[in-house]
Amino acid sequence: MVNEDIKNLIPQRDPIMMVDKLIDVDGDVAVTSLTVRDDNYFIDENGLLAEPGLIEHIAQSASAFAGYRAMASGAVIPPVGYIGEVKKFHCYRRPHVDDELRTVITIGTEIAGVTVVTGEIRLRDEIIADTQMKIFIEKNG
Repeated sequence: MVNEDIKNLIPQRDPIMMVDKLIDVDGDVAVTSLTVRDDNYFIDENGLLAEPGLIEHIAQSASAFAGYRAMASGAVIPPVGYIGEVKKFHCYRRPHVDDELRTVITIGTEIAGVTVVTGEIRLRDEIIADTQMKIFIEKNG
Protein backbone atom coordinates (compact mmCIF):
# COMPACT_ATOMS: atom_id res chain seq x y z
CA MET A 1 0.00 0.00 0.00
CA VAL A 2 1.23 3.46 -0.91
CA ASN A 3 1.46 5.46 2.31
CA GLU A 4 1.13 9.07 1.18
CA ASP A 5 -1.38 11.74 2.25
CA ILE A 6 -3.65 12.21 -0.79
CA LYS A 7 -3.46 16.00 -0.30
CA ASN A 8 0.24 15.79 -1.17
CA LEU A 9 -0.61 14.12 -4.50
CA ILE A 10 -3.53 16.10 -5.91
CA PRO A 11 -4.21 19.83 -6.17
CA GLN A 12 -7.98 19.46 -5.52
CA ARG A 13 -9.41 20.31 -2.11
CA ASP A 14 -12.78 20.01 -0.38
CA PRO A 15 -15.56 20.17 -1.31
CA ILE A 16 -14.47 18.56 -4.58
CA MET A 17 -11.88 16.01 -3.42
CA MET A 18 -12.87 12.76 -5.12
CA VAL A 19 -10.06 10.42 -4.00
CA ASP A 20 -9.39 9.19 -0.47
CA LYS A 21 -6.30 7.03 -1.03
CA LEU A 22 -3.75 5.95 -3.56
CA ILE A 23 -3.61 2.26 -2.68
CA ASP A 24 -1.11 0.78 -5.11
CA VAL A 25 1.20 1.67 -7.98
CA ASP A 26 2.73 -0.91 -10.30
CA GLY A 27 4.37 0.40 -13.46
CA ASP A 28 1.72 2.19 -15.53
CA VAL A 29 -1.17 1.04 -13.31
CA ALA A 30 -2.45 2.56 -10.08
CA VAL A 31 -5.37 1.78 -7.75
CA THR A 32 -7.26 4.42 -5.77
CA SER A 33 -10.25 4.39 -3.44
CA LEU A 34 -13.13 6.66 -2.57
CA THR A 35 -15.82 6.17 0.03
CA VAL A 36 -18.93 8.00 -1.15
CA ARG A 37 -20.11 10.35 1.59
CA ASP A 38 -23.44 12.14 1.91
CA ASP A 39 -21.70 15.54 1.78
CA ASN A 40 -20.09 14.76 -1.59
CA TYR A 41 -20.58 17.59 -4.06
CA PHE A 42 -21.87 15.16 -6.72
CA ILE A 43 -24.55 13.37 -4.65
CA ASP A 44 -28.01 13.77 -6.15
CA GLU A 45 -31.39 13.96 -4.38
CA ASN A 46 -31.63 10.14 -4.41
CA GLY A 47 -28.35 9.67 -2.53
CA LEU A 48 -26.52 8.43 -5.64
CA LEU A 49 -23.23 9.68 -7.03
CA ALA A 50 -23.97 11.48 -10.31
CA GLU A 51 -22.16 10.48 -13.50
CA PRO A 52 -20.04 13.68 -13.60
CA GLY A 53 -18.79 12.64 -10.14
CA LEU A 54 -17.66 9.29 -11.53
CA ILE A 55 -15.79 11.07 -14.33
CA GLU A 56 -14.21 13.49 -11.85
CA HIS A 57 -13.21 10.58 -9.61
CA ILE A 58 -11.39 8.90 -12.51
CA ALA A 59 -9.69 12.19 -13.43
CA GLN A 60 -8.57 12.79 -9.83
CA SER A 61 -7.38 9.20 -9.59
CA ALA A 62 -5.20 9.90 -12.64
CA SER A 63 -4.09 13.11 -10.93
CA ALA A 64 -3.08 11.18 -7.81
CA PHE A 65 -1.06 8.80 -9.98
CA ALA A 66 0.62 11.74 -11.77
CA GLY A 67 1.30 13.37 -8.40
CA TYR A 68 2.86 10.18 -7.07
CA ARG A 69 5.12 9.93 -10.11
CA ALA A 70 6.06 13.61 -9.85
CA MET A 71 6.91 13.30 -6.14
CA ALA A 72 8.97 10.18 -6.85
CA SER A 73 10.92 12.30 -9.34
CA GLY A 74 11.56 15.01 -6.74
CA ALA A 75 8.72 17.49 -7.36
CA VAL A 76 7.58 19.58 -4.41
CA ILE A 77 3.98 20.17 -5.49
CA PRO A 78 1.63 17.94 -7.50
CA PRO A 79 1.06 18.81 -11.17
CA VAL A 80 -2.25 20.27 -12.33
CA GLY A 81 -4.12 18.36 -15.02
CA TYR A 82 -7.04 19.25 -17.25
CA ILE A 83 -9.46 16.85 -18.91
CA GLY A 84 -9.12 17.37 -22.64
CA GLU A 85 -11.50 14.65 -23.79
CA VAL A 86 -13.66 11.91 -22.33
CA LYS A 87 -14.23 8.95 -24.67
CA LYS A 88 -16.34 5.84 -24.35
CA PHE A 89 -17.72 6.66 -20.89
CA HIS A 90 -19.98 3.90 -19.64
CA CYS A 91 -21.92 4.03 -16.39
CA TYR A 92 -23.39 0.64 -15.54
CA ARG A 93 -24.55 1.54 -12.04
CA ARG A 94 -24.27 4.61 -9.84
CA PRO A 95 -22.94 4.13 -6.30
CA HIS A 96 -24.79 4.99 -3.08
CA VAL A 97 -23.61 6.87 -0.03
CA ASP A 98 -21.19 4.68 2.02
CA ASP A 99 -20.13 2.59 -1.01
CA GLU A 100 -16.36 2.17 -1.29
CA LEU A 101 -15.08 2.48 -4.83
CA ARG A 102 -11.82 0.97 -6.10
CA THR A 103 -10.53 2.48 -9.29
CA VAL A 104 -7.82 1.19 -11.61
CA ILE A 105 -6.01 3.80 -13.67
CA THR A 106 -3.82 2.75 -16.58
CA ILE A 107 -1.55 5.33 -18.17
CA GLY A 108 -1.23 4.95 -21.92
CA THR A 109 0.66 6.97 -24.48
CA GLU A 110 1.78 10.56 -23.97
CA ILE A 111 2.07 12.88 -26.94
CA ALA A 112 2.81 16.62 -26.73
CA GLY A 113 1.86 16.84 -23.05
CA VAL A 114 -1.41 14.94 -23.49
CA THR A 115 -1.69 11.59 -21.74
CA VAL A 116 -4.24 8.90 -22.57
CA VAL A 117 -5.67 7.38 -19.39
CA THR A 118 -8.04 4.44 -18.98
CA GLY A 119 -10.11 4.25 -15.80
CA GLU A 120 -12.28 1.47 -14.41
CA ILE A 121 -14.36 1.94 -11.25
CA ARG A 122 -15.36 -1.13 -9.25
CA LEU A 123 -17.76 -1.62 -6.38
CA ARG A 124 -16.67 -4.87 -4.78
CA ASP A 125 -16.15 -7.15 -7.82
CA GLU A 126 -18.54 -5.32 -10.14
CA ILE A 127 -17.38 -2.79 -12.75
CA ILE A 128 -19.76 0.16 -12.37
CA ALA A 129 -18.11 2.66 -14.76
CA ASP A 130 -15.24 2.92 -17.21
CA THR A 131 -13.83 5.43 -19.64
CA GLN A 132 -10.84 6.64 -21.56
CA MET A 133 -9.63 10.23 -21.15
CA LYS A 134 -7.07 12.53 -22.64
CA ILE A 135 -5.51 14.65 -19.92
CA PHE A 136 -3.19 17.61 -20.33
CA ILE A 137 -0.77 17.87 -17.40
CA GLU A 138 0.94 21.19 -16.69
CA LYS A 139 4.66 21.00 -16.16
CA ASN A 140 5.67 22.55 -12.82
CA GLY A 141 8.31 25.22 -12.95
